[in-house]
Amino acid sequence: MKNVLLIGVGLIGGSIALTIKNEHEAVIVGYDVQTANCETAVKLGVIDRIASDLQHDAANADLIIIATPVEATLNIMDQLSSIKPAIKALVMDVGSTKNTIMKKAENLAENGIVFIGGHPMAGSHKTGVESARPHLLENAFYILTPSSNASEARIEEAKDWLKGTHAKFIVAEPDEHDFLTGIVSHFPHLIASSLVRLAQKHANDNPLVQQLAAGGFRDITRIASSSPKMWSDIVSQNKEHLLSLLNEWKEEMDQVISFVESGDQNQLFDYFNGAKLFRDGLPVRSKGAIQPFSDLYVDILDTAGALSKVTTLLAESQISIINITILEVREDLNGVLRLSFQNDNDRDKAQQLLHHKNYLTHITE
Repeated sequence: MKNVLLIGVGLIGGSIALTIKNEHEAVIVGYDVQTANCETAVKLGVIDRIASDLQHDAANADLIIIATPVEATLNIMDQLSSIKPAIKALVMDVGSTKNTIMKKAENLAENGIVFIGGHPMAGSHKTGVESARPHLLENAFYILTPSSNASEARIEEAKDWLKGTHAKFIVAEPDEHDFLTGIVSHFPHLIASSLVRLAQKHANDNPLVQQLAAGGFRDITRIASSSPKMWSDIVSQNKEHLLSLLNEWKEEMDQVISFVESGDQNQLFDYFNGAKLFRDGLPVRSKGAIQPFSDLYVDILDTAGALSKVTTLLAESQISIINITILEVREDLNGVLRLSFQNDNDRDKAQQLLHHKNYLTHITE
């Protein structure tokens, strides 16, 4: 029986713990600064017991997973490096940035501790260990950044521990990881927040801005609702790449300004068309750095009880909805519901069920 120490008992850590329990004979010990998270995890069967002493449990672990925010991860790594004799466990993390963490990992390597950085590129609209699911990371990219003393055998050991995630593993250098995630995840979060701040500024003078922003604008800026603390940490840790990208963005916007000023329709067409072609060529059903929408649009009649009929049908089939938005309901016209699901599988089941019940549904990719 193997021993696994999970430090940080939340959505990602809890989901990884569930996959390990499904694939390995292991006792999962949980540690979290919020004891209530561990208590909930024990009740849900995500972990087997709560850590009584972090150093003792670390010293006796075969695998240690640090599933905390980046700043907290760095502090925990310091604690692990101070344990004597040196721990024998394979140590992994799940942080969204890697350069700083992997520099710290070299201190562990000097003590003979093998650290393999990890970044599971998936998440959920929900948070907390109560939302942990063993299929959360299925088909998601899982980037591994091994320390200098990690042999191929230890990398394969890490993949074996994580095989129950059914993720797609990529081994990369820390700087390459931070550059790639900077482009496709960290930078878009900055831009989304800046768009919201611009709208907020004008909404103070014109209340119609807030009303009109309830539709598509709210969708394209959805990621701006992510944890401010988490993203403050991420931007701070990846500032070099993000500053470079922001300067590129300024040059791009200067070019756009010149297109708009000139009013040249050919230039504007080429600009929009180039963006459209690249965007249309992106993988549709693949999980990327930003959690994709799993939304289903349903046309319903403007009649009493129409909404409850849809939700009842899904509930009877045990299909969970994580959010409902009424996009359009006007008297004597059809309404449009946007139903959000935990994943594409639940969404597709809902679409099949509602189609069978003669509802008109569609998916926007």
